[in-house]
Amino acid sequence: MTAAPPPPAQPQAPPQAPPPAETIAAFEAAKGFMPLDEGLALHAAATEAAALGLPLLEIGTYCGRSTILLAAVARDAGLTAVTVDHHRGSEEQQPGWEYHDPELVDPEVKAMDTLPSFRRTLHAAGLEEHVVAVVGRSPRVAALWRSPLGLVFIDGGHTDEHATADYEGWAPHVAPGGLLVIHDVFPDPADGGQAPYRIHQRALESGAFTEISVTGSLRVLRRTGVGSQGAVRGVHSGLTHV
Repeated sequence: MTAAPPPPAQPQAPPQAPPPAETIAAFEAAKGFMPLDEGLALHAAATEAAALGLPLLEIGTYCGRSTILLAAVARDAGLTAVTVDHHRGSEEQQPGWEYHDPELVDPEVKAMDTLPSFRRTLHAAGLEEHVVAVVGRSPRVAALWRSPLGLVFIDGGHTDEHATADYEGWAPHVAPGGLLVIHDVFPDPADGGQAPYRIHQRALESGAFTEISVTGSLRVLRRTGVGSQGAVRGVHSGLTHV
């Protein structure tokens, strides 16, 4: 009997220098859900994207765990990291849900508020000067955005509505050669929600992006084409359609 051929190797980006020990320590001390291996992959992607000399943007700040990595790269490259979040928590972080943290509830308004924790995280890491934090809902901010980006990291709400809005709002702003990074991509529904996986598939099918790295649930795609005109309905960045 002929042995089955081995599965194809997962694509991997060129190796990058790891973050310094103090950055890793700050990342691991911050509230959040990203494991270290995925954090290192995000840092490597941001380091590569920084060569374009453009801002690095994150959707889904939470308490700043992944922001630390983007901010450290931005500091070293003389760039700015931008992070977008309404800071009221995503669906699964609300009371009664799996990822709810009662320490993040504002006792006065009785609602989630991750902004104070985020600010403490950046202050403790010494990275406040390298981050622009935008407090607002991703589609509203994207509608005002007019500049190309070296990296877009999508890690916001995990419903189809929110993930699709993040993709449609921000993917068109990824510059040629820039990187689109998507977190919590689970091809098997048994492993997690499917909304990030669906926008990942949409990005690949658009013809605008090529996958270059897979680490856990983190996918890194490079902008290598224009993409189809209709892949993002009604969104035009002045760069390309995806």
